[in-house]
Amino acid sequence: MQASLHCRTEIIILFSSTNPNMSDELAHDFSPLFKIYKDGRIERLMGTDTVPPSVHPQTGVESKHVMISNETGLYARLYIPKSTTTSSTKLPLLVYFHGGGFCVETASSPTYHNYLNSLVAEANVVAVSVDFRRVPEYPLPVAYNDSWDALKWVASHSDGSGSEEWLNNHADLQKLFFSGDSSGGNIAHNMAVKVGSEGLVGVKLIGIVLVHPFLWGQEPIGGESTMTAVQREYLDSMWRFVYPLTSGSDDPLLNPGKDPKLGGLGCEKVLVCVAENDTLRHRNWYYSEVLRKSGWKGAVEVLEAKGEGHVFHLFNPTCDSAQAMLKKITSFIN
Repeated sequence: MQASLHCRTEIIILFSSTNPNMSDELAHDFSPLFKIYKDGRIERLMGTDTVPPSVHPQTGVESKHVMISNETGLYARLYIPKSTTTSSTKLPLLVYFHGGGFCVETASSPTYHNYLNSLVAEANVVAVSVDFRRVPEYPLPVAYNDSWDALKWVASHSDGSGSEEWLNNHADLQKLFFSGDSSGGNIAHNMAVKVGSEGLVGVKLIGIVLVHPFLWGQEPIGGESTMTAVQREYLDSMWRFVYPLTSGSDDPLLNPGKDPKLGGLGCEKVLVCVAENDTLRHRNWYYSEVLRKSGWKGAVEVLEAKGEGHVFHLFNPTCDSAQAMLKKITSFIN
């Protein structure tokens, strides 16, 4: 769906109402992401605009769409840097999972399209941006299942004979990285756990980059004790809404400290990007601590952006903190 303004709202009928007159009575209010009305309407408050794939005029990065599953509609937006036109050397492959509370944004969002163009150009990598199905039309664990299906599709190119020539010709699947922000960071972490516990034949996951990942837990840790009850309830209820069958905020998918599989995380290194003014800051630092204590043999680094808020880099990509984070991610990959 095309739109001229990124912040345009999108209203979808989730189920038929018995009342022919639309009601403004709310069932759930998860502003600034979305609202659910009692008559079945979903009102997405952000992340509804899309842009087509392109050749980015400033960086020369080229992108295109690839359908992964006709059955589910799962697709990805692929990116290759300008260097692939002059060199036959295969490049590291980054699989990216967008944020948005599992509910808003897509791989076609201008926010993520612009970010991936910058990241691919700076890091000189091939990228696969996954467009998993979203809540509430498709509650979790659908997004996790779609993401794993996308990774299996990526791995099908390991011998150079997969369905997508960009991956066959330009991507080194022995230098694989995952990344994501917010809920996408949660997905990236859980996909790395799944690689460690189940394996992914044909690829080698070197590292993951988690940017302000949506991780949480029942009991406050660190500075979380100063949070208001409203702040905690928002995160608790958001998780219960996106994953109706969850065991709660200590679900291992949300609280890695409760995950017995954490020590088997299937990569060699982790970079956690934290924002000082982010509600999730303390939980993100805590993640690095429990990972070090889990028995995992890899290396974890934390980069904190002073004075910045949640996913600040997406909305102010030219600021000093965003540029510093971009360079740190680039050095982590290379």
